[in-house]
Amino acid sequence: MVDDWVRLLPGGIVEVRSGKVELGQGVLTALAQIVAEELDVDLARVRMTAAATGVSPNEGYTAGSLSIQHSGAALRMAAAEARAVHLDAAAQRWQVSADVLTVTDGVVAAPDGRSATYWELTSEGLLHRRVTGAAPTKAAADRRIVGTRVPRLDLPDKLAGRPRFAHDLTLPGMAYGRVVRPPSRAAALQSVDAARTLALPGVVTVVRDGDFLGVVAEREEVALAAAERLRADATWEERATLPDESDLPTFLTSAPAVGTVVADTGGAEPDPVRGNGFHEARYDRPYLAHASMGPSTATARVTADGDEQVLEVWTHSQGVYLLRRELARALGLAEEQVRVQHVAGAGCYGHNGADDVALDAALLALAVPGRPVQVVWSRPDELGWAPFGPAAVVRIAAEVDGDGAVRTWRHDVWGNGHVTRPGFVRAVGLLAASHREGGEPIGPAGEPSLANGGGAARNAVPGYDFPDQRVVNHLLSVMPLRTSALRALGAFVNVFAIESFMDELAAAAGRDPVEYRLAQLSDPRGRAVVEAVVRRSGWADWTPTESLGHGIAYARYKNTSAYCAVVAEVEATSEVRVRRLTLGVDAGLVVNPDGAENQIEGGAIQATSWALRERVRFDDRSVTSDTWETYPILTFSEVPAVDVELLPDNGNPSLGVGETAQGPTGAAIANAIHDAIGVRVRSMPFTAERIVAAMPD
Repeated sequence: MVDDWVRLLPGGIVEVRSGKVELGQGVLTALAQIVAEELDVDLARVRMTAAATGVSPNEGYTAGSLSIQHSGAALRMAAAEARAVHLDAAAQRWQVSADVLTVTDGVVAAPDGRSATYWELTSEGLLHRRVTGAAPTKAAADRRIVGTRVPRLDLPDKLAGRPRFAHDLTLPGMAYGRVVRPPSRAAALQSVDAARTLALPGVVTVVRDGDFLGVVAEREEVALAAAERLRADATWEERATLPDESDLPTFLTSAPAVGTVVADTGGAEPDPVRGNGFHEARYDRPYLAHASMGPSTATARVTADGDEQVLEVWTHSQGVYLLRRELARALGLAEEQVRVQHVAGAGCYGHNGADDVALDAALLALAVPGRPVQVVWSRPDELGWAPFGPAAVVRIAAEVDGDGAVRTWRHDVWGNGHVTRPGFVRAVGLLAASHREGGEPIGPAGEPSLANGGGAARNAVPGYDFPDQRVVNHLLSVMPLRTSALRALGAFVNVFAIESFMDELAAAAGRDPVEYRLAQLSDPRGRAVVEAVVRRSGWADWTPTESLGHGIAYARYKNTSAYCAVVAEVEATSEVRVRRLTLGVDAGLVVNPDGAENQIEGGAIQATSWALRERVRFDDRSVTSDTWETYPILTFSEVPAVDVELLPDNGNPSLGVGETAQGPTGAAIANAIHDAIGVRVRSMPFTAERIVAAMPD
């Protein structure tokens, strides 16, 4: 219904309800621009409502760089319908044709000077009608707000340090909870002596349910001290379950897996026996952590509504409705008994601990009915127990003709899937649920459908004009560490592999890497971003210098979303430093160029951190990289200069930009390292140790 999306409130306010959530990506600002544009109101009138069950449309997860394409399209239609309905109301009141009416900042005017605001024209139930999609939306030439650089709605509070995050939430009578995690992945709680913990002043209660162990206290510092005491008084049985992290590729390529053919043109397999045109290489990436600056948190309260319990949860989950369903499932409640309200978190692209901590808070809140309980994960919890982006291995083999052009291409990828989000696995996909008495372990991660971009096989099909190609995804059926969605999913490793291999093939043929790509790329939009980034970076004017190198990479995200090409400039001495990144992006219609550039820059910087620094470390029992010292990320002083060129939309619809830069950035850095020092590094991260290991004997 129109009023599920857009409502008029007293005081000249337009209330907008989207099922997508603000994660720091600026999406609510862009959605507000779309509504203001279609309604012909000033952007200052628009109030974006945070997603909440029973209030917002159910738009699933905020994921996949699809918010503008999906929610933006829905809001555009709903706002256009709301505008048309009020024009019709004015036309009937004044007995004129709606076609002659104009709207300026919500004021409808007739040619004879009569005017009225939307708020004067509206009536109860006027917008309670279905969105038909028949109302015309703005033509490109008539847009005044969409396509302009509008200041982000979420930044003033952040810049002023005003409380706005889930961590800042304070409710009357709030208690504080902490969970004592098992010391290792397969640990089982044998016994716990809670007496010393309960004796601490300010401790409210201790909760044990199978291997789930937690404490509730009056103050946060008491909860922290109580959790440490509880940990000291708990006895666990542990066993080794994790593979050898120092030889992860061997595990990934030998573990039980199910192969799925992603693409197959039916050609012959590349064959090293047939001639000198055979090339083969293997690339890999480690497990990666989300590493949000603020750890996951949630607040929960259990109250009575007649004879029924009601669970309220405040969370930074990316999918409030799916979380509600899984919380209800875990706790034996009806969905109507669970209310989930989004509150901004520290930012996350993908599935981190935000959903897990919601169940932690709910289980502790059940022990103290009527009191809200806030749980904040520790840094070791966040880096050690949140789902990881899966490690992966890619093997590419190709045969080329006499000029080096690809004739036959084979791409195999091995790794875990990218989906253990709540609601997408058979078990309750929440950490605490697997630790409770009788809890079912979270099974191996599944995959998004190929129609939705795939997961491990995302961007495994090259965007080039290869006559014969075969792509196979070997999805592991065992999962030593829980994996799930992390920004760009499999596109990061697949593009790294493809674009590194394209550079290797170009070098073997004695051809320039730009010319080599363009010769096998017919998509005009793909060619345009490559040509744009070559121009902007000054590729042709590059002067070879010792230890300095530049490299290029290209991909269209998911093969259906935004186009991106990257030129990286690196300095490789005792370590690799990325000095400059130049990006060309075609995202179709860009609602807010400033916001889009934010996302592209952020994606490029995060990909740089992954490429140079990040790697989850573990022994045979547990994750060991659970501090900033053991899981280093890029620091501010190491951030490269980032220059983004957004190409004109040329009438094309919006495409998501949040994840488009990841793969090309990592690949461009790899190619730039080779250009700088002549070493081809095929294993991430590109540390000094990995570079030395890649040097020829």
